Amino acid sequence: MKTIKKSLTEEEYLYLDFSHQTKGCIFPLHTSVTLFLLSYCDCKIFKICLVVTKEVSTDSSLLRDDLIQDVEIQIISRQELPPIVQNCCLPAVVERSDNFCRAGLAVVLRHIIQKSYEADPLKKELLELLGFKKTCLKACAEVSQWTRLCELTIPLAIENFLRESSDQPPTIPVEILQLEKKLSEPVRVHNDDKLRRQKLKQQKADGVGPPLTKGKAKSKVHTQETSEELDSSSESLELKVAFSKLTVQEEPATTNREPSHIRKAKASDLPPLEHVFAEGLYFTLADIVLLPCIHHFLVIICKKFSEKLVEFPLLASWYQRIQEVPRVKTAASKCGIQFLHLPKLLTVSTEQRPNLSEVPGVEEHSDPLFIGGPRPTMAKLMEKGIEVMFSPHPCPTWTVDWNVLPAAVSPKEGKMSSDRALRKQQQLNNLVYVVTNQAKPGDRIVDFCSGGGHVGIVLAHMLPSCQVTLIENKELSLIRAKKRSDELGLSNIWFIQANMEYFTGMFNIGVALHACGVATDMVIEHCIKTRASFVTCPCCYGFIQNTSKFNFPKSEQFKKTLSYKEHMILCRFADQTAVQLPPQRRLIGKQCMCLVDLDRARAAEECGYSVQVISMEPESCSPKNNMIVGVPI
Repeated sequence: MKTIKKSLTEEEYLYLDFSHQTKGCIFPLHTSVTLFLLSYCDCKIFKICLVVTKEVSTDSSLLRDDLIQDVEIQIISRQELPPIVQNCCLPAVVERSDNFCRAGLAVVLRHIIQKSYEADPLKKELLELLGFKKTCLKACAEVSQWTRLCELTIPLAIENFLRESSDQPPTIPVEILQLEKKLSEPVRVHNDDKLRRQKLKQQKADGVGPPLTKGKAKSKVHTQETSEELDSSSESLELKVAFSKLTVQEEPATTNREPSHIRKAKASDLPPLEHVFAEGLYFTLADIVLLPCIHHFLVIICKKFSEKLVEFPLLASWYQRIQEVPRVKTAASKCGIQFLHLPKLLTVSTEQRPNLSEVPGVEEHSDPLFIGGPRPTMAKLMEKGIEVMFSPHPCPTWTVDWNVLPAAVSPKEGKMSSDRALRKQQQLNNLVYVVTNQAKPGDRIVDFCSGGGHVGIVLAHMLPSCQVTLIENKELSLIRAKKRSDELGLSNIWFIQANMEYFTGMFNIGVALHACGVATDMVIEHCIKTRASFVTCPCCYGFIQNTSKFNFPKSEQFKKTLSYKEHMILCRFADQTAVQLPPQRRLIGKQCMCLVDLDRARAAEECGYSVQVISMEPESCSPKNNMIVGVPI
């Protein structure tokens, strides 16, 4: 194994799980994906540690050089991890200071791309992996079904598939069917209309039949003929656009004014764009994540059940196409991935083709709009004895003495106006009072969805005998929080950039100020699992919806009274509390807000908690001024 070059930047350690190894693959698949990206980026700026369990030998000879060429690997046990990493799911990256950690596959992969570009700014194509507006796989898996599919469910499903595959025809993971369905859907891109008009012009010039008209464009499942046409035709607009991006050329553009029948064509008459890569026309981080996973799935299919290959013509086409991306074959070879040469697929019969219409969708459909206001729903609750009810504020006049605290503790040091900073101080007064009255020396406090650290930094300064951890998905916000903490010289604070489900540590109190939508429910669930107290201030009620983890209403009392649609009425109107709205409308919004939070409170009570819904003081501190306080009984 070759020694990595010394980084010009601060040394960072990359920790990856290692359970076992088979030909061409290190498990879990998250580790194979990470190593593949490192190889693709030619990134040698991290010290890489494979973390093994007690049952696995730590002999480095277990790892064949052909799997991890040009990379120095250290084998360690879970007990040797830095304390901050022991509280997280892997993969994880830690700076030398040991108090700033990035955890979770998507967060770590995005960080590798960014650091690789910083080390060599000439590699601008690496930033293209992050997609338009640099948001590829940035949304957390709980709110983005696409991130969840790529980051969690496909790797896990294929690991299970590889473990259970035998001589009997396997059950194809539903996640594979979801991906095949995703590839059959028309592409949406930021310059969608322009490209679709170019495609229409191209079709007219080639004498291709008229595009779909009137109504939604129907997605189609490719047969051998259509797959080959997209793969090999030099006239394919999608391929021209996709590969021009990869070869750093200009995208094809029309130099002449479009003919009138093209320029004036209705949007509904334009042909749909078809997938070239996983997210559409451009090669992104999603393709990097999926490639090792799909490769190992296809290895088993081709080896044992080749007749099933015809069920996935789009996936097979994507697999062949991705091999033509510059540097992909080289990177794969260094990681021990030897690409398959798939046989030409025969035309898929109706009987062989999976019924994609029955496959659960990748994106959750929103409920239809409701007619009418929240009053009938509130009246229905009142009939069952469920009314708007707030617990008394424990100390409405208490305030942090901001004048005696160092300047970096105050939210005024953040990027906000003086009026907003004052309201933020008032919000903090409420949360800090409750937390400081519950905390005991030695307690661990977690500030979920911490943003710039307004809550966590105050708590770390005021409770020096407690360990405070800030968890936030947005990197820049957390970096600002760390900068403020460093100015204060705080030694009892950790920073973790991750989705909260990747935090696995034990703690005593969880706090969240204005966690949006279901993020509040995720915080409460995290606290209940750990039997920790919670102090949460919800926000963005209109974003609440059923997810893979939560169904609304949450409590048995509300479930017996309201349907999901009726509960959504409360959530939508709970957001109507802005100061510029008429007083009566704001009052109804406040009542709806209380009822949504009462449902959350009742659900926590059913799990053995004593819960109060309190209105923060003064009420003018925020339109979202509810505080849910729960203590395990």
